[in-house]
Amino acid sequence: MTTATHPARDVRADRGPSASRRRRLIRVWLWIGTLVGAFYAGGPVLWMLTSSVKPNTEIFAYPPTFIPERFTLAAYAEILGNPEKVRFFLNSYTVAAGVVLLTLFAGIMAGYALSRFDFRFKGPLGAIIISIQAVPPITLLIPYFGLVVWLRLYDTLWALILTYMVATIPYAILMMTGYFNTIPKDLDEAVKIDGGGTFRTLWRFLVPIARPGIVSVGAYTFMVAWNEYLFALTLTQNRSNRTVPVGIQLLMGEHSFQWSEMMAMSVLGCLPVLILFLFFQRQFVGGMTAGAVKT
Repeated sequence: MTTATHPARDVRADRGPSASRRRRLIRVWLWIGTLVGAFYAGGPVLWMLTSSVKPNTEIFAYPPTFIPERFTLAAYAEILGNPEKVRFFLNSYTVAAGVVLLTLFAGIMAGYALSRFDFRFKGPLGAIIISIQAVPPITLLIPYFGLVVWLRLYDTLWALILTYMVATIPYAILMMTGYFNTIPKDLDEAVKIDGGGTFRTLWRFLVPIARPGIVSVGAYTFMVAWNEYLFALTLTQNRSNRTVPVGIQLLMGEHSFQWSEMMAMSVLGCLPVLILFLFFQRQFVGGMTAGAVKT
């Protein structure tokens, strides 16, 4: 009996340290992969930050310097002190705010209807909404250009707002429908027993409960409208109607590039999205997960 149990103990003893070494080795490789991925993703962002506080001549220096030899905020002063370049930011804020408000209103109303009511063609309507999400936006560029010209909205901010809404409303409807599906219908019935109507139920009770989903949709919509470049370039012509992504491209001249100003404007363009995500990170993640539970 004694001799039969000792070999098993020895085998387990041999397997223990070997398995522990393998786990440590896997952990080390995971850390290495994480660091490489972080450097790959964050390296360009850090280079953008350092280049925004360098003189334009130092950016072209060879060998390149990662830490600025001459720290300067001249690029930021040039951008914030130039009314035309400040106008780019105002246009982007106007367009993004308009898209967010209109998309949230349409998404809440349509999501509530799809979640709470049964009507004819409800299934095909959901399929159409999903199929719109699958269409590449670039394929719609020429049709939208013709439509915007026909509506006499070319070279206006309304052209951008209405065009971006086509891309954001289907996502908003799907997310809000899924989020409203997680709220028990007993709440609607309790409000109706107390004499409340449909709109009172929606805006007084369901909308406050669905705040994480609304924040998630609003953040996504803001990022789409803020970062879009192709339609902003095509549907506007005058510099007074350009947005930040197009304004960055306008700093690329025929014979020279204002790299320091381009980097500074890129940093300023990233700040709204970064601040938005930092402040509403919990609601954003919660809304994304809850809205994806039932669709």
